[in-house]
Amino acid sequence: MSRILAIDYGLKRTGIAVTDPLQIIATGLTTVDSRELIGFLKQYFITEQVELIIIGEPKNWDNSDTHATPLVEKCIRELQKHFPSLPIRKVDERYTSKMAKDAMLEMGLKKKDRQNKRLVDEIAATIMLQEYLRSVS
Repeated sequence: MSRILAIDYGLKRTGIAVTDPLQIIATGLTTVDSRELIGFLKQYFITEQVELIIIGEPKNWDNSDTHATPLVEKCIRELQKHFPSLPIRKVDERYTSKMAKDAMLEMGLKKKDRQNKRLVDEIAATIMLQEYLRSVS
């Protein structure tokens, strides 16, 4: 089987998480500078088989767009351009960053580590992927 890859896209940084090949466990992969995302994925796809990309869709509680929604839409267009055969599914990303910070606190990470925005983005992508796996099982 192939992996599912999750993207928590942001203006500066993008958190990435993946499943195991059996699509049971979600694991944080890394955080990359957003402008390097396509290059990173091209390299990753050389060694790993991915069947689906999920990407966090930023929405307000009333389902209206946020300031980040156009950025994510642009990213989706770039992904479709570079990886036309790979399906992309948008998923709700509301509160994933808050959940990531809460998870870091529960893990006992020191305050300095909890302020690491790269780690927050990676954990947020992992939470999105876990929620996606739960929703399809």
